[in-house]
Amino acid sequence: MATTDIGIWAVPLAMLAGAIRVSTPFLFVSLGECLTEKSGRINLGLEGTLVFGAMAAYAVSFHTHSPWLGTLCAGFAGAAFGALHGAICRLPRVNDIAIGIAMMLFGTGLAFFFGKPYIQPDAPHLPSLALGAWSSLPQVQAALQINPLFLIGIALAVVFAWALRRTRWGLIVRMCGDSAAATRAAGYSVDGVRLAVTALGGFMAGVGGAFLSLSYPGSWSEGLSSGQGMMAVALVIFARWHPLACIGAALLFGAAGAIGPALQSVGMTSGYYFFNAAPYLLTLVVLVAASSPRRNLKGVPAELSISRR
Repeated sequence: MATTDIGIWAVPLAMLAGAIRVSTPFLFVSLGECLTEKSGRINLGLEGTLVFGAMAAYAVSFHTHSPWLGTLCAGFAGAAFGALHGAICRLPRVNDIAIGIAMMLFGTGLAFFFGKPYIQPDAPHLPSLALGAWSSLPQVQAALQINPLFLIGIALAVVFAWALRRTRWGLIVRMCGDSAAATRAAGYSVDGVRLAVTALGGFMAGVGGAFLSLSYPGSWSEGLSSGQGMMAVALVIFARWHPLACIGAALLFGAAGAIGPALQSVGMTSGYYFFNAAPYLLTLVVLVAASSPRRNLKGVPAELSISRR
């Protein structure tokens, strides 16, 4: 095993850096899914939204030389996918889970079709904040190269948690997720609320996709997402439908995904790839635990299909 200036601390430091980077798209997608499920709807199409957002961000950044404009366009593209999902789910006898799977296939297919010309060209990337400039160690400096989107995601989690608990908008969203009949009795459109919130969730997933293509790993390819949009459902269950808990859940899943690269960074070239499966195993554990009839899903919106027995 290769030696480094900081010895054995190289592995946890690399895991910390990897956790922050890998967790950023998890954070945005899980926040988007958390809001969507709070309104009583599951959107399994966020995987397609994430991939299309990554492609849209990379294409716009390449043509305009503005990665932030690319990120914004990715968010609006995600909002369009979310609005389409919400509009279809308003139709009678339509299942939101089946529509989500269809939207996932539609989004990824559309991204692969339009993204072919952008596999090779190099687009401008999102800048990073050098929070490790105080240290003379290159490992610390590299670990603390934080993308602003990570900090923005944390700020949004705080705002969403406050808004859901303290604002009229949050009350309406939670009421819609807990009782559609009560929402209608209060004079609000259940379909309208869910459409708006699903569009907002799609916007968040699109921004998460922009991080993938414009920051880490920082390129556009057809295998970019690795199922992070699908894992968002497990993250939200693990976080008990609380935006602030999504931060910890995203960091946990991000750390799980960073184990393999961290071991590789210190010279372990044999067997490290086994740890690349850690996020998928963690997702499986969360979903199996959530499906147990003895498991109390605290905080689950009553209108979700997983809360009905």
